[in-house]
Amino acid sequence: MSIALNHTIVETRDRDAGAAFLAEVLGLPAPYRFGPFTVVEVAGGTSLDYMDVADPHPQHYAFLVGDDEFPVITGRLRERGVPTYADPMQRRPGENTNDGGRGAYFSSPEGHNLEILTRPYGSGG
Repeated sequence: MSIALNHTIVETRDRDAGAAFLAEVLGLPAPYRFGPFTVVEVAGGTSLDYMDVADPHPQHYAFLVGDDEFPVITGRLRERGVPTYADPMQRRPGENTNDGGRGAYFSSPEGHNLEILTRPYGSGG
């Protein structure tokens, strides 16, 4: 039996706004409502289920993207005035070239530390 992540809950103050930000920036299908959640689907049947809470606890979410998608996503972030960083502590502006790929960190509206990368960590380079 293979094991795969099916979904995770993302805490936010505004589930629709948080889910829309992620879907728009990553170029994903529009989010939809399911019970108390606003759902963003990513590849492999995995979803991020946004749920309203009074005081969201920031988490880290990393997304593996294609080489051709990376500049499109960083362009969308620039258009929104969202800075990108080369490191997870968000101290060095820009992007990194870890493992011979490209990576960038940025904050979501609710304060989550999001990451896009074109190569999984430890894959070479």
